Amino acid sequence: MRMVMTSVYRRSLPSPPAIDFSSPEGKKIFNEALQKGTMEGFFKLISYFQTQSEPAYCGLASLSVVLNALSIDPGRKWKGPWRWFDESMLDCCEPLEVVKEKGITFEKLVCLAHCSGAKVEAFRTSQSTIDDFRKFVVTCSVSDNFHMISSYDRGVFKQTGSGHFSPIGGYNAERDMALILDVARFKYPPHWVPLQLLWEAMDTIVQLTGKHRGFMLISRPHREPGLLYTLTCKDERWISIAKYLKEDVPRLVSSQHVDTVEKILSVVFKSLPSKFNQFIRWVAEIRITEDVNQHLSAEEKSRLNLKQVVLKEVHETELFKHISKFFSSMDYEDILTYSAAKACCQGAEILSGCSSKGFCCQETCVKCVKGSGEAEGTVVTGVVVRNGNEQRVDLLVPATQNDCECGPKANYPAGEDVFTVLLLALTPQTWLGITDQALMHEMKQLVSMASLPTMLQEEVLHLRRQLQLLKRCQENKEEEDFAAPAY
Repeated sequence: MRMVMTSVYRRSLPSPPAIDFSSPEGKKIFNEALQKGTMEGFFKLISYFQTQSEPAYCGLASLSVVLNALSIDPGRKWKGPWRWFDESMLDCCEPLEVVKEKGITFEKLVCLAHCSGAKVEAFRTSQSTIDDFRKFVVTCSVSDNFHMISSYDRGVFKQTGSGHFSPIGGYNAERDMALILDVARFKYPPHWVPLQLLWEAMDTIVQLTGKHRGFMLISRPHREPGLLYTLTCKDERWISIAKYLKEDVPRLVSSQHVDTVEKILSVVFKSLPSKFNQFIRWVAEIRITEDVNQHLSAEEKSRLNLKQVVLKEVHETELFKHISKFFSSMDYEDILTYSAAKACCQGAEILSGCSSKGFCCQETCVKCVKGSGEAEGTVVTGVVVRNGNEQRVDLLVPATQNDCECGPKANYPAGEDVFTVLLLALTPQTWLGITDQALMHEMKQLVSMASLPTMLQEEVLHLRRQLQLLKRCQENKEEEDFAAPAY
């Protein structure tokens, strides 16, 4: 007996209540709205519209469309030389493997939008009214500076499936209808729905969380995302590290006798969860050997110069000087070997598109190099093995010291710099439990935002917001307005 494999090719759009965008009636509704000026946001969205690449990626696809429509620079490469938001890059607030299996919650999508550098106003229907919603729909329909993502239940529209995310592409005021640009284009085309019905579809409860669905208005960033550093949570280890930084560090510095800055650093560093340097990463460029000699464009050189400025500003902080002194008393070799091997595995992962779990680094070499002028950097070279196949990877990272001293204790990625910005990203309240008042005052001065240059301030603020948002999502807690922490 032969098994017959069934497949699904699209669905018939239930109409009513929805009206197919490309139908004669859908075109008429579009033309009416266009004449009234409530389709301004449509053109940017449709220019960057995409189909979700996984059945559960509707939230990631919707956010990718909106971020690209707003011309927000991700600050890192997608493929080749191109910087571009793609679903595969939106892994800050939830590992992609989890999203692929379960989808993403409303609050974690808000977190992702914040972490990607956007400004977000988000509301559950329990926090808003249909009149407020209509005003926001008009706001993003008469301008291309704002875009909306709606979280709704398909069942209200008689469609198959349940929870779904999609951008709102326009509004017809006379008919009070909104255009849903459905990112599941393999299933349903874009379609018009009565705004009242869309509100009812949002005003439903998510079974998993017990909370209402809602909508978010996304606009250009109030601050650019991190230029040199960002947080990552590709696996569950980030949870213990975030908890340690937010909860354990304040307890440790208040419960143990510390009388110098170096002792504080010792207490904090020596209790860190394993592999903490995976929690914060360089936004660095990874190239295979043949690409190293390629000429950088003027724009790429400008970005690289800005990264070097930020790194120099990190090095010039008093906190970095204390941390360098502390690290100089430690055994660098183990840290260097691990960091270099991990960096090369991550490089191989990006180049091949495969998970780094299948890679092992056979050997590493760390060299200090000089670029044009007096610019210095570090090249970590490794031979990475996967399934018996060897691959050579070169990772270019900024130097972690101003003086170039080649050798096993010279420069390495994710060391003093990472530890410095991690401590700067903690809130000032972290150090209030230090019993020695003079030392507490000194520590607060070392981590004070007021003493940091503007670019480094923005870098630290980005990390601080990410850390707070990740913690909020993990604890399943929300602020009333989903606003990013205002530090």
